[in-house]
Amino acid sequence: MKKGKKYVAALAKVDSSKLYTVEEAVKLVKETSTVKFDATVDVSFKLNVDPKQADQQVRGTLILPHGNGKTKKVLAITDKVEEAKAAGADFVGGAEMIDKISGGWFDYDVIVATPNMMPVIGRVARVLGPKGLMPNPKTGTVNPDIARAIKEIKAGKVEYRVDKEANMHVSIARVSFENKKIEENLQALVDAVLKARPSSVKGTYVKNAVIHTTMGPAIHFTFDGR
Repeated sequence: MKKGKKYVAALAKVDSSKLYTVEEAVKLVKETSTVKFDATVDVSFKLNVDPKQADQQVRGTLILPHGNGKTKKVLAITDKVEEAKAAGADFVGGAEMIDKISGGWFDYDVIVATPNMMPVIGRVARVLGPKGLMPNPKTGTVNPDIARAIKEIKAGKVEYRVDKEANMHVSIARVSFENKKIEENLQALVDAVLKARPSSVKGTYVKNAVIHTTMGPAIHFTFDGR
């Protein structure tokens, strides 16, 4: 596939054989953004894990120090309606929301729920699961403290999760963010991923780490603990 002139020019600024420091990588990722809009800054990891093994699933959440610039619409399925509304949920309801979901309603980014609602939500698990929308205690989206769960998401909580090929992709910022804020978000993600290293993994854990923007080239970076 032929690359556009802007991409080719951006790619020329990147030394593919070099491991950039976090500071260098963040500076370069902003310089190599090729689109006119405020592009998303993404981080991708290739991990030395076997996702088929239950003890090598790398998954968790963290609150980025400066959010990632994306405003998520939250659907709260709970009997604590007023608490959820006060915490900033965009949509709130109980069992009636299951009927809407069954009818093909997906105008939200995250679903949070109180534990007592999970048997009801289970009726649409086959619909929500493939879309990555099923609430899960491991990610904090099933929580008796529904207000806290909503506030954390609104504050910039993101999920990181290894896929079947042992890759991980997380959006950490927008190009318009100050360099320091992107650096701090990146470091927070790196720290979380390193902390989540399965004890059964031997040798190198992070095989590859790159930062890039929407439609921008990949920039390999290094960090303490790699």
